[in-house]
Amino acid sequence: MKILVIHGPNLNLLGSREKKFYGKTTLAAINTELASIAKKNQAVIKFFQSNIEGEIVSQIQDSRKKFDYIILNAGAYTHYSIALRDAISGVKAKVIEVHLSNIHAREKFRRESVIAPVCLGQIAGFGKDSYRLALEYILSL
Repeated sequence: MKILVIHGPNLNLLGSREKKFYGKTTLAAINTELASIAKKNQAVIKFFQSNIEGEIVSQIQDSRKKFDYIILNAGAYTHYSIALRDAISGVKAKVIEVHLSNIHAREKFRRESVIAPVCLGQIAGFGKDSYRLALEYILSL
């Protein structure tokens, strides 16, 4: 099983940014935990982070024949990026949308996800464990 984890804009600042919403854990720590879980389950996992929408779209498109699943935290792009939605629709890999904070309990503009309808599911509000829960679900299949 091959899994791609994509971290969107501002996630490179985890651990120092709005800890009330995003916690104290760094992006590197999240990746290390996920890599450990994947290795124990003999799954291949790759990580990518970008603050640039087009780079994320390209990464999704490039996954076409390389990955079975994508765990995607699209950050703010979740709420308005039709380009990401179209990229997700155009690949075979199943995508799980994740968010550290509960986007449904925050500002009104954060409550709508334009990518959710083309994703396998959405996990939000469990901090760094949102990523782990997505990975564990994939590994259980």
